[in-house]
Amino acid sequence: MTRKFMDCREMPSESRCSVAIAADDDVELLEAAVQHAVAVHQERDTPELRREIKRHFHDMPSQGAPVP
Repeated sequence: MTRKFMDCREMPSESRCSVAIAADDDVELLEAAVQHAVAVHQERDTPELRREIKRHFHDMPSQGAPVP
């Protein structure tokens, strides 16, 4: 399974936020990113915000076998 991530520095913002968020699937990543956008950046949870966030999802590079 490929982990996904998004980096807040890629989003249009004046706050210069440096938070990066990772998760095992798109649904979990989107929910965490939306919560961050609403709580920290005072964004409104709208379909447009969710589409914009999803455009910035990336696959994480493989780091080898996971550590138990």
